[in-house]
Parts: sequence; C-alpha cells; structure tokens
Amino acid sequence: MSVPPLSLVFMALAALVCFAAPVALLLWYRRKGAQVLPFFVGCATFVVFALLLESQVHRLVLNGPLGQTIRGNTLLFALYGGLMAGVFEETGRFLSFRTVLKKRLDNDENALMYGAGHGGIEAIVLVGLAYISNIAMAVLINAGQAEQLTGGLAGAAADQVRAAVDTLVATAPWTYLLALVERAVAITSHICLSVLVWFAAKKPGKGWLFPLAVLLHAALDAATVLLAPTLPIPAVEGCLAVLVLLLVLLTRQVWRRYAEA
Repeated sequence: MSVPPLSLVFMALAALVCFAAPVALLLWYRRKGAQVLPFFVGCATFVVFALLLESQVHRLVLNGPLGQTIRGNTLLFALYGGLMAGVFEETGRFLSFRTVLKKRLDNDENALMYGAGHGGIEAIVLVGLAYISNIAMAVLINAGQAEQLTGGLAGAAADQVRAAVDTLVATAPWTYLLALVERAVAITSHICLSVLVWFAAKKPGKGWLFPLAVLLHAALDAATVLLAPTLPIPAVEGCLAVLVLLLVLLTRQVWRRYAEA
C-alpha cells in the first residue's frame, strides 16, 4: 500500500499555489491602488464568521433534533449549508465594511483587496494546510509506517484516519490539480461577492445588494453539493466555473454603475 509519488508532487504544487496566490493578489491590488488593511480584514473575517461562528452553528444544528433529517436529505443539506455560508460570510463582509473599513470606503479598489484576503485565507486553510497534512501522512504511508497514524486512536477517530489513508492511496494523482481550478473559482466568487456587499454598505439605497450576495453565495454552495454526487469532478468544476463567470459579468455591471472614478 503506497501513495503514488505523482500525488505528492501535485499536492505540493497545489499547496504552494494556494499559499502564493493570495500574496500575488495582495501585491497586484496594492499596485492598483488598494490599501493593505482590507486584505487582512478579509482574512480575519473569514476565520471569525466561517471557521468559528458558522462551524459552531453547524455543531448545534447538525447534532440536534433536525440534524439527522438535514444530513439524510441531499437537497435539504445543500440548501441548509449554502444558506448558512451565505448568511455568515456575507454578514461578516457587511459588518467589516461598516465598522473596521468604514473610513476606507472611499477607495473602491479596497473591495477587491478584501475579497482577495477573504478568498485567499480560505484557500490556505482548506487546501494549502490540508494538503501539507496529506503529504505528511503520505510520507508515513510510503515509509511503511501507516500504523503510526492510528496509534493511540480508537473507534470513530481511528476509522476516520484509516478512511483518509485509503483515500490517499486510491485517489488518482491528477485529481489533486483540480483543487487549483476549484480555488480559482472560489477566490473569484469571493472577490465578486465582496464587491456587491461593498456597494451595499457604501451606497445609500443599495442595501438590496447584500441579500442578493447572500442568495448568490448560497446558490453556488448548494449547487456544489447537488452536483457532486451526480457528475464527475471535472464536470462539477466546469459547471461552477460557468456560474461564477455569470457572477463576474453581474459584478462588472455593478462596478461600472457604482464605482467612483
């Protein structure tokens, strides 16, 4: 039992890109005139509202009386997960714009910088750090020391580690490169949604852009859950890329209408 060497190469490449891309976007938008602070506010907002607050709600709901019903129905689970992500992350954006970044709303480039931070830290956490962990696990597996991964573990915890080992061994190497496509789509969507919420927070009478962003975010996440069981992974990513392209076109129109020259 071993993990293909090419899998390690592709995981390392994907992890490297996921760390480098946010830095590249930070430098790019800084050259375009954005300030640096919104990038780090975006990072912090994702951590607080998605990783901390949203995850706590998931624990309460999915482990509560309705949890089994939600998890047992794909459509219900997709709608629930999408709506929670939309509500928490877009609310986080809106509150950040109206508080920490309130005095920086005069520079619309900051909306793009914020989105780069929000989407960039997500890429680092969900793919970059996860793939580094996978690489460390794969090295142990290929060294014949897979048993060390379950040492001291029992029950469900040990089963989860064994499942992770089996997945690493069985997954085709090229699959890991799809993470680059998936993250590119995700970061683009975060930048677009940040623009919509930015103008909702900045422009009087444009508050409707905030619930629109919530619904669009929910729709993208729900589509991912609904498409995953029925289509090959490349097809799923292709469908999401098309949806995000439509979001880009919408955001472009909003930017042209409301951005200050």
